[in-house]
Amino acid sequence: MKGLREIRKKKGYSQLKVAMDLSISREALSYYENGKRSPDIQMLIRLSKYFNVSIDYLITGKEFGQE
Repeated sequence: MKGLREIRKKKGYSQLKVAMDLSISREALSYYENGKRSPDIQMLIRLSKYFNVSIDYLITGKEFGQE
């Protein structure tokens, strides 16, 4: 989930703010960012909408089709 941490930091959001906004624990968000846990598809969709980026971006740090 390389892009998740990247977009969160780019927007200047703390883990706690994002976690509270999405009604998840800060620890869960940290696990997603560090690859210790993978979010389910519903959470990927929520994160994608929250940050207004593609699911590809959240996972890879790149938009679909970028090399």
